[in-house]
Amino acid sequence: MKRATVRTAGLSVAAMTLVAGATACSSGGSGGSGGSEGSGKDGSVRFDPIAALRSAEKSTDGADSAKVESTTTMGSLMSMTADGELAWGDGLTGRLTITYTGGAMADTMRQMGTTSMEARYLTDAYYAKMGDTFAEQSGGKHWIKYAYDDLESLGGSSGAYLKDQMQNTTPNQSVKLLLASGDVEKVGEEKVRGQQTTHYSGTVEVADLAEKNSNLSRSQLDELKKTLEQAGVTTETVDIWVDSDDLLVKKVEKGQTSSGAYSQTAFYSDYGTQVSAQQPPVSDTVDFTELVQNQGAG
Repeated sequence: MKRATVRTAGLSVAAMTLVAGATACSSGGSGGSGGSEGSGKDGSVRFDPIAALRSAEKSTDGADSAKVESTTTMGSLMSMTADGELAWGDGLTGRLTITYTGGAMADTMRQMGTTSMEARYLTDAYYAKMGDTFAEQSGGKHWIKYAYDDLESLGGSSGAYLKDQMQNTTPNQSVKLLLASGDVEKVGEEKVRGQQTTHYSGTVEVADLAEKNSNLSRSQLDELKKTLEQAGVTTETVDIWVDSDDLLVKKVEKGQTSSGAYSQTAFYSDYGTQVSAQQPPVSDTVDFTELVQNQGAG
């Protein structure tokens, strides 16, 4: 494989993993205890899903960490699984094992000798461990470093949005999405992996998501909305399952883009688990910006 091809493949895979990983950990959430019922005019007790979701949202902030399993599909581009643990008590950190199971990205990974990779999330950067074939063409280095500041400078409003999500969101964002949507209903009581849970569902206007859940400037928001519109993204459905401790145990998000449908299902467990994510050795790491510059020169 030519050097430029390997570099391009490495950049594409790392970028898509970053996006998918961000989705996995910025969606989720749970909450504390609080009133979820009220009285109707006839004196009957009426369930209030908004109050229940607000209660659920509070718990996750205090949980600080959890184990995560997720599956993601994005049209013909990729299907992948992620398995690991994430912490959000002091910025997003964690480790995930990413495995591409189908689509163009799986084909790209096979060209680099593996369909599985390790992803590490630190407070200032994301790291993707590539295969030996990539290392052979990048000075023997296996890791790509994505500094979040570089994402903003190189990726425009989309990069700024991703940086904001990676640094500031917590796994209760699915709950926040439902609260922001104004379209929430309690589906019913269901079991998830043997646990009794309450299922909630709603529809979210994707174009309003960044504005309601980020600290981007008006110009960045306008450009991001334009990008979303060009991609054909308008709405997405969000379903969450909350256990008796007001902790999210499952979430499903589905939507449509101009290049095909996307969906993600994630399971959360072992809240409060120990999470350790260390920076890879500098000697085994190449910076994303360096790859971009080298590819441009090529």
